[in-house]
Amino acid sequence: MGGTPPEDRGAARRTRGPVRRFEDLEVWQESRVLAREVYRLARETPLGRDFKLRDQMCDAAVSVMSNIAEGFERDGDREFPHFLSIAKASCGEVRSQNYVALDIGHFSDEEFAALRSRCERISRMIAALRTAVLRRRSDPPR
Repeated sequence: MGGTPPEDRGAARRTRGPVRRFEDLEVWQESRVLAREVYRLARETPLGRDFKLRDQMCDAAVSVMSNIAEGFERDGDREFPHFLSIAKASCGEVRSQNYVALDIGHFSDEEFAALRSRCERISRMIAALRTAVLRRRSDPPR
C-alpha cells in the first residue's frame, strides 16, 4: 500500500537538523499525534459519551504538546526542564486515564495497547530531552 502511516498524517516533518522552533522537536511532533489520536478516540468510541473522562483525556493530551512548546519558548534552558516535567506528567495522566477507559469498556484491548505504547514512547522521549537540556545547561561553555 505505502504512503504516510495514519498516525503520521498531518504531523510536522521529522527533522534531524538544528532545532530552531518547537515544531522542529520530534517529541513535540509525536505529542501532536498523541493529541490527534485521543481526539479521534473521543469521536469514534464510547469515550465520546463520557464527557468528564473525554474532556480530561483531551485536555491532558493537549497539555503534553502545549507544555513542550511553552517551555521551549520560555527563557532558554532555564525553565525548559520544568515544563518538560509537566509535559511528562500530563502524558502519564493520559496513560492512567487510558486504563479507566479500558476498564469501563470505552476502549478495546487494541486501542488501549496502542495508546499506552504511544504514551510510554513519548514519556521516554521527554525524559531524554529533559536530561539533555539539563546536561547542556550544566556544561561549561567551550
